[in-house]
Amino acid sequence: MAIYCGVDFHARQQTITYCKTSDGEIKHHRLDHQQDDVRAFYAQFDGEVIVAFEASGYNQWFEDLLADLGHQA
Repeated sequence: MAIYCGVDFHARQQTITYCKTSDGEIKHHRLDHQQDDVRAFYAQFDGEVIVAFEASGYNQWFEDLLADLGHQA
């Protein structure tokens, strides 16, 4: 089942709202780019993962990370 993530992306943090279509539950999570492991958070998801976030000048590293994990941005 697909997992949909909506990300409010800032230079030092992300606020994430995500939904696993298998259970329909909406969850919230906040990541601090300097303290939390962003890769570990997104790597926990298996299957199709679709991540939506606003375009900004500081997001190329995040797009690359998602592509490395096989997720759609």
